[in-house]
Amino acid sequence: MTFALDRLPGLDRDRVLAAVEPVLAAHRVAGVELVWRTNRGRPVLEVTIEKPGSRVPGSGITIELCSEISRDLGAALDAADVISGGYTLEVGSPGLDRALYSPDDYRRFAGERARLKLKEPIRNQHVVWGMLQGLSEQGQVVLQTEWGELELEFAQIDSARLAFEWNTPTGPRARPGKPGSQRAAGRGQKDRRPRPSR
Repeated sequence: MTFALDRLPGLDRDRVLAAVEPVLAAHRVAGVELVWRTNRGRPVLEVTIEKPGSRVPGSGITIELCSEISRDLGAALDAADVISGGYTLEVGSPGLDRALYSPDDYRRFAGERARLKLKEPIRNQHVVWGMLQGLSEQGQVVLQTEWGELELEFAQIDSARLAFEWNTPTGPRARPGKPGSQRAAGRGQKDRRPRPSR
């Protein structure tokens, strides 16, 4: 198992993965993001998960499952002694605006609306919106936009996210944030109390 994104500055990446991956495998979830960061001066290990192969972001990831995984991950990390001092462990789903990292993500979420930030502008636009059409035979990302179908090399894309929209009386509107995400958090180093956050 690998994470689409892991950012662990100051931690031993291999030892953290060795503690985390067996727990996720036991719960039959896939890792999406593993990020070590600071929030209001407190260290946080953020673990984003999903059901393998799920075409609906966050499908099957409940607050109860996040709490169970948080408890088991905390115990595994404490036993491995890979993080010194107190920290917060957050386990959650990527939400309906899941980031897209690999060509397989673009294939799997074909039919979903997405927002792509480009390294170089197309039609004077650095950001394009449209409906994902998967990958072309040449492996290009295919996006149906308001001005037609675009075929983009993977290397042209700086970052991308699914674009969740609320339906309103005046039409669909993009929703910022992480709609639909489930998240549980706990304290690290033996003082772990799973609780929903946000």
